[in-house]
Amino acid sequence: MATIEFCDVTKHYPDGTEAVNQLHLRVEDGEFMIFVGPSGCGKSTALRMIAGLEEISSGELLIDGGVVNNLAPKDRDIAMVFQSYALYPHMTVRRNMGFALKLAGAKKDEIARKVAEAAHVLDLTPHLDRKPAQLSGGQRQRVAMGRAIVRDPKVFLMDEPLSNLDAKLRVQMRTEVARIQERLGSTTVYVTHDQTEAMTLGDRVAVMRLGVLQQVGSPKELYARPANLFVAGFIGSPSMNFFSASVEHGRLRLPFGELPTPPGVHATGALVVGLRPEDFEDTGSVERSRAGGIELDVQVSHVESIGSDVYAYFAHAGEAIRSEQLSELSADPGVEQIPGVSDLAVARLHRDSPVRAGETARLWVDGSKLHVFDHATGVNLACA
Repeated sequence: MATIEFCDVTKHYPDGTEAVNQLHLRVEDGEFMIFVGPSGCGKSTALRMIAGLEEISSGELLIDGGVVNNLAPKDRDIAMVFQSYALYPHMTVRRNMGFALKLAGAKKDEIARKVAEAAHVLDLTPHLDRKPAQLSGGQRQRVAMGRAIVRDPKVFLMDEPLSNLDAKLRVQMRTEVARIQERLGSTTVYVTHDQTEAMTLGDRVAVMRLGVLQQVGSPKELYARPANLFVAGFIGSPSMNFFSASVEHGRLRLPFGELPTPPGVHATGALVVGLRPEDFEDTGSVERSRAGGIELDVQVSHVESIGSDVYAYFAHAGEAIRSEQLSELSADPGVEQIPGVSDLAVARLHRDSPVRAGETARLWVDGSKLHVFDHATGVNLACA
């Protein structure tokens, strides 16, 4: 195990593209760190710089306290799991897992022992004599992980290892990856485009945009206190709703009413207010105190029932938010629609809610949960 430190690390290419800009971040010994963000944000480039597969343009990268900028990948004591399984089709699981040790000149009994130990951790013992074609996608990915585990490296690197799996297998493998990392206690850096993976797997999550680190913290911290519009829009499913707002006489004026300005927020000028879908409730199905909130009548355009919850989409009178950060997220094909970039918002309601498409619903919104962002900079004013 080891620590990893990015000390103002920058990566730019000859054509002028800056993939990573002055990244300053420390990954603690034994920590599970997730790099997440939309396509082109620099997360995979940062991972490849740890591996030594990308040269560092400026700054220093330290592993276990030593600068590794000029070390070859083979000398960094890291192991990497890629998006593709990259297994040898003619070899058994046993031989695939032990092949790197064989190339390194390890003895046969040592290879056998390490492969057996890794197979036990990964629940692959019954499959050791099978070939990749006889395995499911999830089993193949576990073999790829086993090939890394047998090397007992200081650092594990994973580059979107679950993206080729179907939805059900991804859920299963998320659990497997978390279980394995906890059992091994290894320092792990994991890159993903999927914010659900990031929120369920990581000890901490680093959100990146255009090569710049936007925020790093626990999943709970990112969800409760996003640093800016970009993080707020990226983290959470369904995404946060955004509404144009202004301050008048110490109160926030929104398209559907007024709410008190949150404590500690000193706001002027054009603002954006964010409310998560679960901060709305159907007044007819849930009884609770109405203090600190307001009720509003909305015209429901369509309803999605997922069993445990009901998603009610409704139009509002506010203007669409003109924000570079939110527009960038909306343009990414891997990011779901951002409520507020259009004139639609979404409420996540109790499964017994009687809301119907085409009808008017009366909702209550929790004013204590709102986020206030500066429209020009996108900064969360409560975190400034």
